[in-house]
Amino acid sequence: MTLTDESTLLPNGLTVEAARAEAARTYELDRAHVFHSWSAQAEISPMTITASQGSYVWDGEGNRLLDFSCQLVNTNIGHQHPKVVAAIADQAAKLCTVAPQYANDARSEAARLIAERTPGELDKIFFTNGGADAIEHAVRMARLHTGRYKVLTRYRSYHGGTETAINMTGDPRRWPNDHGNAGIVHFFGPFLYRSRFHATTEAEESQRALEHLEETIRMEGPSTIAAIVLESIPGTAGIMIPPPGYIAGVREICDRYGIMYIADEVMAGFGRSGKWFSVNHFDVVPDLLTFAKGVNSGYVPLGGVAISPAIAETFAHRAYPGGLTYSGHPLATAAAVATINAMEEEGMVDNAARIGAEVIAPGLAELAAKHRSIGEVRGAGVFWAVELVADQQTREPLAAYGGSSPAMNAVIAACKANGLLPFANFNRIHVVPPCNVTADEVREGLAILDKAFDVADEHAR
Repeated sequence: MTLTDESTLLPNGLTVEAARAEAARTYELDRAHVFHSWSAQAEISPMTITASQGSYVWDGEGNRLLDFSCQLVNTNIGHQHPKVVAAIADQAAKLCTVAPQYANDARSEAARLIAERTPGELDKIFFTNGGADAIEHAVRMARLHTGRYKVLTRYRSYHGGTETAINMTGDPRRWPNDHGNAGIVHFFGPFLYRSRFHATTEAEESQRALEHLEETIRMEGPSTIAAIVLESIPGTAGIMIPPPGYIAGVREICDRYGIMYIADEVMAGFGRSGKWFSVNHFDVVPDLLTFAKGVNSGYVPLGGVAISPAIAETFAHRAYPGGLTYSGHPLATAAAVATINAMEEEGMVDNAARIGAEVIAPGLAELAAKHRSIGEVRGAGVFWAVELVADQQTREPLAAYGGSSPAMNAVIAACKANGLLPFANFNRIHVVPPCNVTADEVREGLAILDKAFDVADEHAR
């Protein structure tokens, strides 16, 4: 929706006219001074966001867009939730910052609330500044606990942009950073739609993927492997829900060889798939669990590691050699407390599950039946992917793995032109609205996607 009335007030209190003027200055300064991540700097024209509220954002021209990306799949409670905004302001007035060696009430309460929701006895919480350093520290803990070095992760995964995390990542962003010396070994995980195991059923895919993993372990040497790290449901890589029995099989393999199982819940956690943590879909307890993003919807940077009793005991009388100046920062953890309480009080996790089952799943199935460019839809809760293809029979993707295409660019442009901010990666559009999204908002988004997939159909056979 375009706001044509220059005097219309945006949620931030500015008129459209004033917001446009501010946005022009913002863009000018951005292009002059800001160095953007994952980008060729001279090739980008970043959208300016001037305001946000709930499931919507406003761009520099005053256009309102339904945020079906949750930015980077992290605003799980939507934008500008008043309870969290107020908690940050209250904490700033009380205790703005404190060094991590001191106890403070925001960090203590956040740790309690997180530990109450993690599976099993993952009751010790180490706070980080985000997801990538949560992965870094989880791997460090596993290596020190086991006395081993190698770490196994799957292709088609994303674990973060820091040195160990980017080497663990199983997508092309790893390639320029990977010198083969980080102790990381990749393997193929289950993905029936594009099976590497010639499987025709989920049961075959699960069994053959587990056999492949165990064979990789045997070839690498079980006594050399500290951890297997898996996104409970891979996010950026494609929202491929593991088939029945796979995660339990990984847990059994880890137990048999003394390998630590690390569940990466950075994107998949805090209600995203309709449960507090996605690993709960599989009734499995990991040795370590990493989180970030949805823990406070990114209102203030925060991540962390939930730690099993056995690994915590390793550092009971032996100093853990790691820490961060801002570990458990009061503003960030106060935001986490308010976020978790708001999610609980307002039933957001249940809402995510219901919206996924009753609105998104049937809505995407209807679109898949209509559009020849849709190869597959998959997901749970408010965590879905639409696989766009040039040919449904050959499953040729609409954009090559690791890249984009004029067809995908046209689909993304159609989304934005009709009022939707999408999450796109390679040949996929992800449907990842907030956990508190309404059914009407989802239907609005699906109607816009319907028009965008008409554009995709023009590029499909």
